Amino acid sequence: MNQPIRLFITGGTFDKEYNERKGTLFFKDTHLRDMLDLGRNRVEVEVRTLMMLDSLEMDDEDRLAILGQCRKCPRELIVITHGTDSMEVTARLLGENITDKTIILTGAMIPYAFGSSDGLFNMGSALAFAQCLPHGVYIAMNGRYFTWDNVRKNRDACIFEELP
Repeated sequence: MNQPIRLFITGGTFDKEYNERKGTLFFKDTHLRDMLDLGRNRVEVEVRTLMMLDSLEMDDEDRLAILGQCRKCPRELIVITHGTDSMEVTARLLGENITDKTIILTGAMIPYAFGSSDGLFNMGSALAFAQCLPHGVYIAMNGRYFTWDNVRKNRDACIFEELP
């Protein structure tokens, strides 16, 4: 029997919008429900918005709030949307503190609103990985998954990779 997946929204590039007048990116609302519909998702998900932050603005208090929500969540399967710039920091905190759930963090390098985002593919991958990986904390990007303690963002190549 398939378990429902709790989907926590924390912001990041997934949900950024473009202000044409100012030439800046900003948050308005999550695009996740539209993404799930577009991807023809058939997995039962419960969407909860925790915050709408760029991960460069995320601090320890925000990460502790994510940890608290994951701990008290009655679901064993959790997917978290997160900005890519500090995703591995949050994954590390969760991995060091939660061992009885499968938690997948995912993000996007290009905002969904731009139309050419990698976010839709990353979300689909994260939902699939959540259903088949054992308990633990992972990052899912570009069709790959990484354990929380063996991943980094390679800013030069704009990819996630295992530690050298």
